[in-house]
Amino acid sequence: MKGFLEELEWRGLIHNITPETEAYLEKGNACAYIGFDPTSDSLHIGSLLPIMLLVQFQRHGHKPIALVGGATGMIGDPSGKSKERNLLSKSDIEHNIQGIRAQLEKFLDFDCGPSSAKIANNYDWFENMGSIAFLRDIGKHLTVSYMMAKDSVKNRLETGISFTEFSYQLLQAYDFAYLAENENCRLQMGGSDQWGNMTSGVELIRRKDGGEAYALTCPLVTKSDGGKFGKTEQGNIWLDKEKTTPYQFYQFWINSSDEDALKYLKIFTLLTKEDIHAIANEHQKAPHLRLMQKALAKEICILVHSQEAYESAVKASQILFGKGSTELLKSLNEKDFLSIFEGVPKFELNKSDLVEGIGLLDLLADKTQFLNSKGEVRRAIKENSLSINQQKVTNPDYVVEEKDLLNAKYLLAQRGKKKKFLVIFQ
Repeated sequence: MKGFLEELEWRGLIHNITPETEAYLEKGNACAYIGFDPTSDSLHIGSLLPIMLLVQFQRHGHKPIALVGGATGMIGDPSGKSKERNLLSKSDIEHNIQGIRAQLEKFLDFDCGPSSAKIANNYDWFENMGSIAFLRDIGKHLTVSYMMAKDSVKNRLETGISFTEFSYQLLQAYDFAYLAENENCRLQMGGSDQWGNMTSGVELIRRKDGGEAYALTCPLVTKSDGGKFGKTEQGNIWLDKEKTTPYQFYQFWINSSDEDALKYLKIFTLLTKEDIHAIANEHQKAPHLRLMQKALAKEICILVHSQEAYESAVKASQILFGKGSTELLKSLNEKDFLSIFEGVPKFELNKSDLVEGIGLLDLLADKTQFLNSKGEVRRAIKENSLSINQQKVTNPDYVVEEKDLLNAKYLLAQRGKKKKFLVIFQ
């Protein structure tokens, strides 16, 4: 297997790296950590890049540590921020940490000998450290001028930065020093916006203990159209299927541009260079088939969720683009079903109305006004353009009964390819 740095290089995952990092890794049995901010009980796809760094690190025989900032999360990192954020309570952070821990366990092996992953929480070493001890034992090693020179501080001087946020880089630097001393962890990795904080940690270790430490950053993920990666009109794309359904997750990746899809295959999957090149070559022969996007969405959906979730998302996509069937609709769980038809007009009726059934003409014209009149419903049937639950209707006297409902409460009406309407029976 290629070396760790060589792997990162061809995947485009090295931005900055301190001298002698390669020599440290070549000794074998290295240990590195990446910090995760517990601002939510779920990570989002912006966290996938640091996760994949740890995954690759472990695959090359090294020990990864995922550090969850239980203490620093109460303060907030000023890096890349224009204003101070709301501070979280201890109970909120503890709840968030439990969610993040469960997600990280999907990616990293916590029981594989010397390279077993570990989750650490910096609240464990800051909880009983008083301010006097911190200032005396840690604060004295880094000068104010050194800390002021960092971009994360300089960029906030005009708009204002509190002492709380100003102290963040010192707290993060001590995280590195603590892990170096107690876990023999000598490498910190993360996004390029963390370079200032990371080099502060390297400097603290050097000045405090005369020890060696190293830092490696990867580029921040960008989109080819200039848009912000991981953001949609609905907000973040989360790794928690309750916040972002597997269907929505799949759709995010399947809608990538060709340029982005190739880049994302390298960053977010474990496919080899040869596999990715083969997929890209096949894609070029028939771009309309979107083979890169399909491979990307499949790999990440299975990695983050499961094979079953991926297959369900594919079914949902087929339905969305008119290639589905009544059986496919019935096979979807309610959450995925509602995700597909999120923007479709909806009308609610009482399920008691179905005791004796509702004539299709009455339902679509009089009760819901999906179509303007019973005459229009008849014309749609005659033109073979009306379907109920993805099945063409040929009989204008059809009576809708409770057995026709999807998930025991939904009925999907459609005229032509684009006009859809969802009737909800409560």
